[in-house]
Amino acid sequence: MSIEHSQALPESVVNRRELLFQAGAGFGGIALNALLAQQANAAVKSSAKPFSPLTSKQTHFPATAKSVIFLFMEGGPSHIDLFDPKPELQKMAGKKLPDSFKRPITAMGEVNSPLLASQRKWKQHGEAGTWVSDWLPHTATCVDDIAVLRGCWTNGINHAGGVCQMNTCIPLAGRPSLGSWVTYGLGTENESLPAFVVIQDNNGTVVNGPRNWGTAFIPAVYQGTRLNTGKEPISNLYRPSEIFPSQEAGKLDLLATLNQQHAKTRKQQSELDARIESYELAFRMQASAPEAVDLTQETKATYELYGMDQKETKVYGTNCLLARRLVERGVRFVQLYNGAGSKWDSHSGIEKRHAALCQGMDKCVAGLLKDLKQRGLLDSTLVVWGGEFGRTPMSEKGDGRDHNPTGFTMWMAGGGVKGGQTIGGTDEMGLYAVEDRMHVRDIHTSIYHLLGLSNMKLEYRHKGSPERPTLNEGEFMEKLVTG
Repeated sequence: MSIEHSQALPESVVNRRELLFQAGAGFGGIALNALLAQQANAAVKSSAKPFSPLTSKQTHFPATAKSVIFLFMEGGPSHIDLFDPKPELQKMAGKKLPDSFKRPITAMGEVNSPLLASQRKWKQHGEAGTWVSDWLPHTATCVDDIAVLRGCWTNGINHAGGVCQMNTCIPLAGRPSLGSWVTYGLGTENESLPAFVVIQDNNGTVVNGPRNWGTAFIPAVYQGTRLNTGKEPISNLYRPSEIFPSQEAGKLDLLATLNQQHAKTRKQQSELDARIESYELAFRMQASAPEAVDLTQETKATYELYGMDQKETKVYGTNCLLARRLVERGVRFVQLYNGAGSKWDSHSGIEKRHAALCQGMDKCVAGLLKDLKQRGLLDSTLVVWGGEFGRTPMSEKGDGRDHNPTGFTMWMAGGGVKGGQTIGGTDEMGLYAVEDRMHVRDIHTSIYHLLGLSNMKLEYRHKGSPERPTLNEGEFMEKLVTG
């Protein structure tokens, strides 16, 4: 049975201000992202109400992955300093890019600046001998579970366009995000937690903000829910001590009744159903979510594995551990931003900036992979690592690198991916992807494929036209599973 979703929800006939006014404010903090639309409690459920949009759905073909953790390095990590060593670049350092190279378009226009050698020490790791620099000693211990993708490329030259494209397949706003398409296509396996969760770190707010996990023209019920860092990942989760459960349930019943009465005359306003059910999810989360985000249940050894016992790795280690706990409980898609606010953007001082970011991320990511594996979760959890683009071999300001969308590295692990291999490659300077090239559309297509979704069969009919997640393009990289 295919899941070609072709029934678009009707256009809104009330504005969002009126909708929120009718819905009330009790659980707004939790329900803000329309968390959303699980099957409602029978007491507030109309007998004529359709099935939940987030009901678990059948895949197009057998899947190797059930969930995704996307480790997004925002700002553009330097592939030629992390996973893609270039001996020829070392020899040419201080000279200009050879005339034989097509002149790229870069963000800052530093095309004729001298080539900048990498100061990293390189070593081969694992049984396959995967090259990793000394900036990532912990990730290096996991390479036999990792497929390194050296031939990635994109169209976004700046951060806004690059981050947008890595999330939506195009550099401009207006398309649903990767996580929302996955949630739309597969639904959820947990009725008491959001299906799609986004966590930023303490460094700032990711460029484009909620657009990166938004739904654009598909229903808002599928958008991501942002969790906080720190002691209270979910705002307004806990019921005030002076409010009894029966009072809270009574308020929800009243709100549901009022909303249903309001909806009777506005049957085409589908967001009302999602809003009603989001309150029910918020109520259920009060029982399930505290346990899911309670990291005090973990052992000291687990804390140390993720680096939570060290100042430099505590924040991202906490987020990575939270991601494991969420997928363990059926959350479908978790996106963890590292360096939010384009902190990987090293136009100058790349040695200092990248060194600090790698130190804060490396042990946490390795801990996540090892923890997933020892718990038997890595086989069903696809872990994706990468940023919106790479960095140029040409120098900027003498000690930095510009944006490089024409060639960079990402990696995948788990979820059916065959580890211990390197796929694709860039030219001898690390400027252009030249072998087994993977555009962002191919990267997304490969993620969908591992989840059992066809990028051509997964569609949403918008204004009479069939819309598909990768705009009718993109190929699955078969080497991810065949080696």
